[in-house]
Amino acid sequence: MDPLNLGNPEEIFVFLADVSLRGKGLTTDNLMEYVLDEGFTEPTYLNAKGEDPDAYYKGQPNAWAIYQVREWKRVLVISGGEGKERRAQITETP
Repeated sequence: MDPLNLGNPEEIFVFLADVSLRGKGLTTDNLMEYVLDEGFTEPTYLNAKGEDPDAYYKGQPNAWAIYQVREWKRVLVISGGEGKERRAQITETP
């Protein structure tokens, strides 16, 4: 998958609603719900890159492996990839 960058909250949520994660570690049928559950209600930036056979976009495998969602000073990074256990980490930038 080509790297993807979005900066509009509505576009970010529409995109995340079409992503599902399977395999080892963090899994979800709908990445938008996971992001909302983590408290990201108005994301200002999304970056997606890499390729993961256990990540699906609109039902098709081999979606992005790494997702970075930013909301002001908070950043959620979901990382995985072929043969890796998917993990999520939230940090706050200064």
